[in-house]
Amino acid sequence: MQSGSSDGRQIAKAAGTVMFAFILSSVIGLVRQILVARAFGTAAEIEAFNAANRVAETLFNLVAGGALSSAFIPTFTGLLTQGRKPEAWKLASSVANLILLVLTVLCALAALFAPQIVRHILAPGFQSAPEKEQMTIGLLRVMLPSAAIFGLSGLAMAILNSYKVFFIPAITPSLYQVGLIFGVLVLKPYFGIWGLAYGVLIGASLHLGVQLPYLMRLGWSYVWMLGLNVPEVREVGRLMAPRLLGVAVVQLNFWINTRLASSMPEGSVTAIVLAFTLMLMPEAAIAQSFAIAALPTFSEQVATGHLERMRASLVTSLRGVLLLSLPASLGLMLMRIPIVQMLYQRGEFSEWSTTLVSWALLWYAAGLVGHAFVEVLSRSFYAFHDTRTPVLVGTMAMSMNVGFSFLFSFLFHRIGWLPHGGLALANSLATGIEALILLWLMARRLKPLDFRRIGIGFLQAGLASAGMIAFLLVWLTWSQAFPVGVIVLGGVLGSAAVYAAVGFLVRIEEVEALRRLAWEKIKLRGKEVL
Repeated sequence: MQSGSSDGRQIAKAAGTVMFAFILSSVIGLVRQILVARAFGTAAEIEAFNAANRVAETLFNLVAGGALSSAFIPTFTGLLTQGRKPEAWKLASSVANLILLVLTVLCALAALFAPQIVRHILAPGFQSAPEKEQMTIGLLRVMLPSAAIFGLSGLAMAILNSYKVFFIPAITPSLYQVGLIFGVLVLKPYFGIWGLAYGVLIGASLHLGVQLPYLMRLGWSYVWMLGLNVPEVREVGRLMAPRLLGVAVVQLNFWINTRLASSMPEGSVTAIVLAFTLMLMPEAAIAQSFAIAALPTFSEQVATGHLERMRASLVTSLRGVLLLSLPASLGLMLMRIPIVQMLYQRGEFSEWSTTLVSWALLWYAAGLVGHAFVEVLSRSFYAFHDTRTPVLVGTMAMSMNVGFSFLFSFLFHRIGWLPHGGLALANSLATGIEALILLWLMARRLKPLDFRRIGIGFLQAGLASAGMIAFLLVWLTWSQAFPVGVIVLGGVLGSAAVYAAVGFLVRIEEVEALRRLAWEKIKLRGKEVL
């Protein structure tokens, strides 16, 4: 148990590092979104950009996104644990070459068939606006090379994470955002929306470039080889194959949402993109930081047969994401309108744009806890070299998501609600179901899993969140005449204070641990002064 506690502290410390980097990236990302919203609002140009960017994102996610890291890290870490460093670097070279080859071919095909992709698959609703359709086709072709660059960068992130280097990979999204900011501030006055597309290419290059010096320091000696006969390369392929199915289904859902939104009121495509991104900011800072930090530790524990430590580490990680994601979810739902107003409502981003984005955010935020649990639970399966189980569950959940998307958008339209909110609700409900199934399956594999400790954490987080909700309802009513920035800042700070205070009263162990740590540092500083 002492080892399990040590592992939990190691994961928490690494998660804190990644969380800081993600928060930094989120802040820079918010600046980028504010600038883009001010420049383009939710009008036709940004609708075309968001639709076109979906193709490059899909290619990257299929070939070198989460599917690659979930397969590569356990295999690469296993070689390092066995002291087989040369074989590990040959594996990295082979995977890098395969990624570059496959993505280059796919990008070339997508550029060739861009008109058919946009017109018949991605955004058929744009056919009623030929200028928007042609703009989408052109932007798609400009941004496609970013998929290949991001593919290599994704591999670099996986290698650094395997060495438990977390900060540098975690700040790479910040550099991507810097590229987009350059595009909207410097290039947009000359090239319009095309300047933002060029910013995507600049950002992708920065995303990769910042990691290369650190890879060299680790001793990577690049070798030109595909390694199709190398057992470890085949192992990555074997682990990656089922995961690809899950990624494909997720991307299919995004494409269907884009397709459905393209036929809804103008601005719906941008609204679901902005709202989903806002939900992902706390999800990334909370859940992805824990998940990224936990996977190497989980993999080591499984490789060395220390399943008791694995159980303790998993429960600690799940409690951590629960205690942070539940108040974040409820806070986003209650404060969605002032948050969107503060961030975006200026320039071309009108009051109607705020209505569109905040409506989608209400339903996306409801799924934040489910998204957080899926991030951590899926990594626990990857540590067992099992990509099949989370993929099958994810495929089932995302298949339900597709069905829910058609159903809820239709129902929302029938009762007079904005239909794109139904797309967001579909995602939240399907993800919640996915999280519950993954938790049940991992509990069967690792039994006994300490559900009592997770349940106590949920009850304590619920009580603390109830106090936070009461504060927010009073604050939002009382502060209506205040500037929107004051409303948001007061709501966030007040909510955090109330949640922490009630958490202390109901004896949340993590809150108590933070209090003790803070008190110890205060006493240490006092001794240094004396």
